Formats: sequence, structure tokens, C-alpha cells
Amino acid sequence: MTKIAVAILNWNGEELLRRFLKSIVENSPDDSIYLIDNASNDGSVTFVKNSFPAVNIIQLDKNYGYAGGYNKGLIGIKEDILCLINNDVFVPEGWLTPFKNHFKKNPHTAIAQPHVMDLNQPDLFEYAGAAGGYIDRLGYPYCRGRVFHHLEKDRGQYDFDQKVFWASGACFFIRKNVFNSLGGFDEDFFAHMEEIDLCWRAQNENHDIYSLYQTKVQHQGGGTLKISPKKTFYNFRNSLYLLVKNLPEKRNQRILERLFMDGIAVLFFILQLKILSAFAVIKAHFCFYKHVSVMIRKRTEKADRAHYYTETHLPFRFFLTNKKIL
Repeated sequence: MTKIAVAILNWNGEELLRRFLKSIVENSPDDSIYLIDNASNDGSVTFVKNSFPAVNIIQLDKNYGYAGGYNKGLIGIKEDILCLINNDVFVPEGWLTPFKNHFKKNPHTAIAQPHVMDLNQPDLFEYAGAAGGYIDRLGYPYCRGRVFHHLEKDRGQYDFDQKVFWASGACFFIRKNVFNSLGGFDEDFFAHMEEIDLCWRAQNENHDIYSLYQTKVQHQGGGTLKISPKKTFYNFRNSLYLLVKNLPEKRNQRILERLFMDGIAVLFFILQLKILSAFAVIKAHFCFYKHVSVMIRKRTEKADRAHYYTETHLPFRFFLTNKKIL
């Protein structure tokens, strides 16, 4: 049977580990569990050592964020399949079995995710991944079961395995050899959308990405970085990074379209009196301009997927036509 390494990235998450780690340990009896700690100072590591001695602890010397933390923490892990899971996710009994079966039977699948449900309202899909992700032509991410902040109720409408464009970083399965061959996550992203970038690069190498419906995990959401101007900054900046790195070269004008749309977002934030969020978008743009040459150098000859999107103008469909379901 395929072995999976369950790797939990943590930074000052002792409270979350006390709530969620037990479900992972108890429901993963045949697989190895690792805590990758981004130099916490809140007692997280001591708690895990004392309460769950079977968990392998990988302690990093500082907070490297999501991308750097996993890149450095996964180096010494030997299992063929990696499960990267947030410290605020509850998992059910038997949650790993569908992934073991799928990866064994489908050699072209490199990345997969479960359905991600809302911990507080388990019949609703959760923001971070829902039933599998896509992007529109300007890089706006959305999911089956979640468009912007609109969440669908799970009525079984997505109860089938489905090829998707990106898998959720909240619970992200990947073959170790693929992760290594792609160079891991892009650490310039630090946090947010690095999984979308990795998935885009994986598809440029002709790998498949799936959402598997037989496992449904419950995610608290916002447990590590709550909705804030800081999160807005990362989302807007990293969307631009994503496009520059991965857009087919002939379609680079879409970056200018996205910059224009971001300007509209600033106006909306100002009208809503969310001044700090408006400044976060402006700050994201200045940071992008400063580092755009770095992203251009990261482009590869395989960044040529002409049909990377299924939605053309997601914001217009969502806000103007009020169509909130795929």
C-alpha cells in the first residue's frame, strides 16, 4: 500500500494544534506525520512533543512562510506521496484511502485535493479550495462551490472526481518526485497562490490535477492569516506574479487588463471606506513593479497553455449579472 507523509506547517499555532492535530493522528494510523515548525515561540513544539510523541518534528530557524517553510521542511521526507495540510483542518476516518487508490491507479495525476468544507457550517463548501479550483483569463481564482466570497451548500452536485486547474493549499497532495522536479513552491510568493503557481507549472509538464470527492475535510479558515490588509496585499501582488510567470507570451496584454481591474478594486474599497485595503492594493502594485523583472526571468518555454481558463470575465459575471454558481 502506498505510504503518505502528512506534513503540517505551523507557526505559533498551538491553540489550533490542540483542536485539530488529534484528528490527523488518530485517522492516519498507517502513515507518517510531520510537524514543520516555522520557528514558533508559543509552545507549539513542546505541546506536540508531549502530547503526540509519534509526530516527527522538523524545526526551522525562522518563519519562511508557506512556500519556504514547505520547501525547506520537506527536503528530508522520503515518502512518495506528500500531503501538505494546514494546522486548522479536521480530517475524518479513512480520509487518506481515496488518495492512495487514485495515485496508484492514475500515474498521470501529480496533485490532488479533497473537498474542503466549512468547519462551522459543514454543509457549506469552504473558501480555501472548496471542490477544486480554476482561474479566469485575468487570473482571478475561483472554485467549484465558491466564487469570490459566495459559498455553495453541498447538495452532492460535485460528488464525482474531477480534473481541476489548481488544488487547495489547505490540503494539498503531491507526488514527491513532481514537487522536486518543479523546484517546489516559489518562495517569492511567501503566502497565498503559490499552490496555483505550482499547479500551473505542473500542467505545463503535462501532469494532471484532481479533486477527489470521497474525502471531505473541514477547514476553519483564516486560522493562520485572517482577512486583513496584509492578506489583501498578498492576494493582489501574487495574482500579478502568477500571470507574469505563467501566461502564454502572446497574451501578456492581459496583465495590463488585470492592472486596470485592480484600479477598479481600489475605488470599490474606498467607496466601502476600507481605506487600509485600498492602500494594500496600491502597495501590492508597487511591490510588483519592483520585482516584475524577477518574475519574467522565471518564465519557461513551456509557459504556453493557451486554454488555462474556463471563465472569461469572472468579476463582471459575478458582480453585474449576479451569477454566483458555476
